Amino acid sequence: MKLAEIEPFFATLKAANPQPVTELEFTNVFELLAAVLLSAQATDVSVNKATRGLFAVANSPQKILDLGLPALTEQIRTIGLFRTKAKNLFTTCSILVEQHNGQVPRTREALEALPGVGRKTANVVLNVAFGEAAMAVDTHIFRVSNRTGLAPGKNPLQVELKLMKRVPADYLVDAHHWLILHGRYVCQARKPQCAVCGVVQWCDLGKKAVTNADVS
Repeated sequence: MKLAEIEPFFATLKAANPQPVTELEFTNVFELLAAVLLSAQATDVSVNKATRGLFAVANSPQKILDLGLPALTEQIRTIGLFRTKAKNLFTTCSILVEQHNGQVPRTREALEALPGVGRKTANVVLNVAFGEAAMAVDTHIFRVSNRTGLAPGKNPLQVELKLMKRVPADYLVDAHHWLILHGRYVCQARKPQCAVCGVVQWCDLGKKAVTNADVS
């Protein structure tokens, strides 16, 4: 994707969805952190199903600790890797209470020091909860960035750093959501929906598809 094509690419995504939001359900910053921590290798749908029950009884670090690890584990057992995630979330809650007065920290370093919280999770919290320009590269963003030529890279960090440089400032805060939703519903892994894609004219894969169709 050429540099001049990036602005209309995002302008089109914005026009279709002016105020994109995460599909994870939460009502406070801690719930967001917990939901993202639980979402590794799991769908947002499955996480939401589990957290509705969990957050109804415990939606703060102290309440999770009061609930206890066995009960926490039972609450999220429908999510993949639930035992490991329960331990990480429980330990994270202990750290939040002991070191951060029960509040979710606002720095990447402090977030990444929490068990089960890696760079991607930290970026989600910084972006969604605190409105910072951060790019959480999941499988959808990685795929879309490479397919379109927007920010090709061999690993998530390479893609993240390129996106932070190439995405225009006016779109940077919401770009994470637009790219995830585009990858989830249009630029799908097994069968990209190029025929109904609103940004196909600026996409490297889309251009090839159009060229091949013209030749045939």
